[in-house]
Amino acid sequence: MLFNSIIFFIFLGVVVPLYYALPNKRIKHIFLVLASYFFYGYWDWRFCSLLLISTIIDFFVAKALATSNVEKKRRFFLGISLFANLGILFFFKYFNFFIDSFQSLSSDLGVELDFLHLNILLPVGISFYTFQTLSYTIDVYRRKLKPTDNFVDFALFVSFFPQLVAGPIERAASLLPQLSKNKGKINLLQMKEGVVLIVMGLFRKVMIGDTSGRYVDHIFGNIETYSSGEVLAALFLFSIQIYADFSGYSKIARGTAKLLGIELMKNFEQPYLSTSITEFWRRWHISLSSWLKDYLYFSLGGNRNGKTKMYRNLMLTMLLGGLWHGASWNFVIWGGLHGLYLIVHKLMLKGRKVQSVNLKKFSVKDVLNIFGTYLLVLLTWLFFRATDFATVKVFFRKMAFWESSDNSMLFLSIVLAYTLMTLFLDTVEYRTQKHTFILDIRSNGIKLGILFALFVVSVIYMVQVDPLPFIYFQF
Repeated sequence: MLFNSIIFFIFLGVVVPLYYALPNKRIKHIFLVLASYFFYGYWDWRFCSLLLISTIIDFFVAKALATSNVEKKRRFFLGISLFANLGILFFFKYFNFFIDSFQSLSSDLGVELDFLHLNILLPVGISFYTFQTLSYTIDVYRRKLKPTDNFVDFALFVSFFPQLVAGPIERAASLLPQLSKNKGKINLLQMKEGVVLIVMGLFRKVMIGDTSGRYVDHIFGNIETYSSGEVLAALFLFSIQIYADFSGYSKIARGTAKLLGIELMKNFEQPYLSTSITEFWRRWHISLSSWLKDYLYFSLGGNRNGKTKMYRNLMLTMLLGGLWHGASWNFVIWGGLHGLYLIVHKLMLKGRKVQSVNLKKFSVKDVLNIFGTYLLVLLTWLFFRATDFATVKVFFRKMAFWESSDNSMLFLSIVLAYTLMTLFLDTVEYRTQKHTFILDIRSNGIKLGILFALFVVSVIYMVQVDPLPFIYFQF
């Protein structure tokens, strides 16, 4: 079920009032679990079984981890969780990728592996809920968290529909206590903030992400027929599309959760205003970058065993982070480039702390650092957007052998328009430190007028064209 669809708002209009009308917390939570499974099963009900399998396994594994003091047994129980969750993820997401990769090598030896290729449909959001439930068992194993005895609460933690299919990837230490203490009551501020986040997220997704994305899809789908300037404009627009798309989703997710009395973490904090690549990863997809740091980078050794191993661990983390995004070598290159950027930046820092820009008092150097960081990130987006290496080759060929076009100024104006819209929203959020800055407007008439206008414009666009799926749904 897409957030940018009429059916979702009908679903939300039914679920929220019913949730508050139910008599007690247990019934409310059972209802939310069923609603979440309906939400997830709206694409394909069969995949609900995978969600249930992960939930059952990790609920009982965590209880076994908590009651055992024998380290060998505890590692065995953790292994069950890792094998089950990562095994399901590997089969559905990576099986064909590795078979196809080995096929190109084995064919040279006269061995054909085509018969092993399976027609596997990728479950929506499997990477997100897999990482979320794994964080629970790993935290229990590390004795940083006590397991819950309430299966319904845990099932809701795994399947909570606002953030089920594209995050943010919540930690049990943050979300589970909220679920266990939530008595189905909401204050007025939460309601207001929830509505604002949904409207602002929908506007970003529909009016910035989807509209820019249609240019991107058309140009990248016919890249040979477009000039160099048009192709470069498409890459700039993709950087805006993916940010608007994903940050818009995260805002809608947080707003929807607020309507149910739950606070989700911020997943984006104006990443394109970062002055370094390290700061970028502290502001982009925050729930994933923090997950990779806590459960992968530190598990590999982090920075505890010297600089050489620290750089190795950093690169491995980013390579696996790239592979998490999709079963393609393009994503591995994307992750590798970010790993290389981070290593070079650490070398340049020489132990100094990363400084964030202050938009209330910034220098020309800050502007240059922001622009330089953005260009580095922009290059990596090419590998993220391109569906194959042939597309990447065409792009670089067109950059090396520049082809002019009569439409260059038109596409430049389009890029500037979307850039200015995004920059305006980000600058206001940055300066106010609020994603709900509209609530600070004193005049209720102006406040409601802006929200109503943004919502109506978004809905009108939604009903006129087919909604574009969220980019991160494929992960």
